[in-house]
Amino acid sequence: MELNLTKTPINPTIIQGFPGFGLVGTITTEYLIQKLECELIGKYWFEKLPATIAIHDEKVVHPIGIYYNEKNNIVIVHAITASMGIEWEISRLITELAERLQAKEIISLEGVGGTEVSDKPNSFFYTNDPARKEVLAKLNTTPLKEGIIVGVTSALLLNCTRPVTTLLAETHSELPDSTAAAKLIELLDSYLGLSIDTKPLLDTAKKFEEKINSIMQKSTDIHSKLQKKQLSYVG
Repeated sequence: MELNLTKTPINPTIIQGFPGFGLVGTITTEYLIQKLECELIGKYWFEKLPATIAIHDEKVVHPIGIYYNEKNNIVIVHAITASMGIEWEISRLITELAERLQAKEIISLEGVGGTEVSDKPNSFFYTNDPARKEVLAKLNTTPLKEGIIVGVTSALLLNCTRPVTTLLAETHSELPDSTAAAKLIELLDSYLGLSIDTKPLLDTAKKFEEKINSIMQKSTDIHSKLQKKQLSYVG
């Protein structure tokens, strides 16, 4: 499938978030899209996945949507589609997007397993660009010195030639974690100078948590039904 965009911003920062541990990436990008009043400039899907869309508030929620905020020159890749099994394809999509737009940086948002429940989760970062490492080291976050990164982010770090930064927040559960998402939003706000009002952040994030959880559950139910139907044809 060809990547078609209605706008082609130059030298943006690309922020990507896919469903992962705690759905942190998806919740964070959803919040940013709403708070920064981003516009949809492109959409994508993969033929390996079931032909499924979600409807929320009488609107289509695209499996992978590409949004743009002109004020901050930010492109956001937002997904409700699980990336398992298509990580390399997704990384190629984001790399193609970055090359076409001459992106100055790709920021990947991830959740990482923590041992304790906390209202103030820890955050970590990893970047392949020394200059950005110096900037991030001055913020309220910790460099990731030991660990394993999987999924789309790992594929980007292995193959993308442009600067890639990963921001991770501790989450104690595979369930949607709005507290961890709020931590990443605060970190992004400091890193990119977005001037986002963080006072109502957590309450808003919880509402998005409910929305994302509902959409993801419906998508999972449909996928399970499709698998059962395929098995019935065989059996």
